[in-house]
Amino acid sequence: MAFMKRLPLSFFSRPTKTVARELLGKVLVRGRKRARIVETEAYLDGRDAASHARFGPQGRSSVMFGPPGKLYVFLVYGMHHCMNVVTERKGTAGAVLLRGAEILPLGNPNTLYGPGRLCRWLKVTRRENGLDLTDRASGLFLADDGFRPRRVGVSERIGVDYAGIWAKKKFRYYLPPDQNLRRIRSFAYKTISASHTKRNRRSN
Repeated sequence: MAFMKRLPLSFFSRPTKTVARELLGKVLVRGRKRARIVETEAYLDGRDAASHARFGPQGRSSVMFGPPGKLYVFLVYGMHHCMNVVTERKGTAGAVLLRGAEILPLGNPNTLYGPGRLCRWLKVTRRENGLDLTDRASGLFLADDGFRPRRVGVSERIGVDYAGIWAKKKFRYYLPPDQNLRRIRSFAYKTISASHTKRNRRSN
């Protein structure tokens, strides 16, 4: 596998939509496990009616207000964990939901579509909430191995119909099926919207 460079704090302390797009193709690393990110969603500050930040810096959403580079992990329906990466400068809320990844090396037949499946594979739970991804002692980090997407798909976020005009914002980013990764994605992206809207309705 190509040399991987851990993403620094400066990568995360940028506008949320920029980070969400540029996380595509980056590699999640935990122990010997590796997975390339293929789908993300951006959630902004309190203006974003689909974001937990709309409730202010209290309770579970306080992690979203920084500092950047930390994990924000929450439960859906009390059973599915969702993993987000905190963005922006400290004091400004923002986070990127990691929705899908492909296990490396690519010969592995498993694709991790859906944030709950991704968290289960990496064994990420609420215990990791607030984990600093830039800390070398964290045991979980994001890395750059040199892969660069040729094209990025953009669409509305999944399962946020309740968010009014914010439900129409095209804050979901994904690698289209022509990126020389798994052919299965061609089918997966045709079905992902219908399947995950039912299973993963969430507030962020």
